[in-house]
Amino acid sequence: MRILVLAPQPFMTDRGTPIAVKLLLETLSERGDQIDTIVFAEGRDVQIDNCRIIRVPALPGLRNVPPGFSVKKLITDMVMFPMVIWQLLRNRYDLVLAVEEAAYMAMVLKPIFRVPYVFDVDSSIPEQLRDKYALPGWIDRTLTRTEGMAARSAFASITCCAALKDTVQKHAPDLPIQVLEDVTMLSHDQDHAAPAGWNFDDPIIMYVGNLESYQGLDLLLGGFSQIDFDKTPAQLVVIGGSDDHIAEYEQKAQKAGCADRVFFLGPRPVGELGRYLSLSTITASPRTQGRNTPMKIYSYLDSGRPLIATRLPTHTQVLDDDISMLVEPNATDMARGLTALLEDDGLRQRMAQAAQARVAAEFSPDAYRRKLLGFFDTVIEPGLAVRQGQKA
Repeated sequence: MRILVLAPQPFMTDRGTPIAVKLLLETLSERGDQIDTIVFAEGRDVQIDNCRIIRVPALPGLRNVPPGFSVKKLITDMVMFPMVIWQLLRNRYDLVLAVEEAAYMAMVLKPIFRVPYVFDVDSSIPEQLRDKYALPGWIDRTLTRTEGMAARSAFASITCCAALKDTVQKHAPDLPIQVLEDVTMLSHDQDHAAPAGWNFDDPIIMYVGNLESYQGLDLLLGGFSQIDFDKTPAQLVVIGGSDDHIAEYEQKAQKAGCADRVFFLGPRPVGELGRYLSLSTITASPRTQGRNTPMKIYSYLDSGRPLIATRLPTHTQVLDDDISMLVEPNATDMARGLTALLEDDGLRQRMAQAAQARVAAEFSPDAYRRKLLGFFDTVIEPGLAVRQGQKA
């Protein structure tokens, strides 16, 4: 097929949605599809067979687009929109694959160009904004209605987790939907030697990711500070975050009385993720908001180290008590879970082994390809063929 992919993100950058888009493009390329992909200006160039990357112009002030909603992202989307029109005018596409808010562009243009689109849902925009801002009721309702219109107008949908499938299904009960979970990003043949200057002696609790408030680092710090370090020594290592966020959380660690045991290493390349996780004793996902499962969960599960996570839908649609230490989203229970893992080698090993087995069965790159290719072969292509027959 000839496919136009709309991915309104910096590409390629080492964060969740761009990584998922890259795997999507690689899988469609292996299928033999011809793909044009429109992305933001920022990001590394990557070579993918059968795939042409088209970048939004690098206009002043539109660099460093952060994750989630921002005015900068909204403006960049507005610059992207006429480029989408231009590609649809110049080329004859069988399908548009629209990631996140790009589905709204595809929805508006569908009646004009008659090209069906797949709504690729990595997050619910109304839910994302609801969690971050106190939205007036009318704005919330308008966003929800718009999301519903995009779902009902779509030809099919891909979601990254079961919770988002439920969201789309409420809008469009008859829409074909494929849950396409993210996958582990670890390579088990990479070097796991400690990097230069690594001098941590106590067991390490490791968090990897951005330091936005929804990630729950406040909760992790609160629980960590309640550990009895004389009885159960530990250190907390945080990888990721902007300079401003790191400075903010360094002050919070100071106020919590555990700053001498908390270390902020800043961002590290995704290619180094396996090395750092292998140096941890426990991995942590203390997220407190949202329902989509963080991409890093799958690498945590594959790391050979036990995972502690909050007992919230963002985690429980993938995690259970066999493969993770699930705790209530409060500091006291976080401290209890951390202490239990730190003090029980056998528990850590059992959870880590069960988690790796689950990843191999359900969340590997091979499992991703099997699900995506099966959806295209059994739903997308036959559905498009019927559509073309009806038009003829």
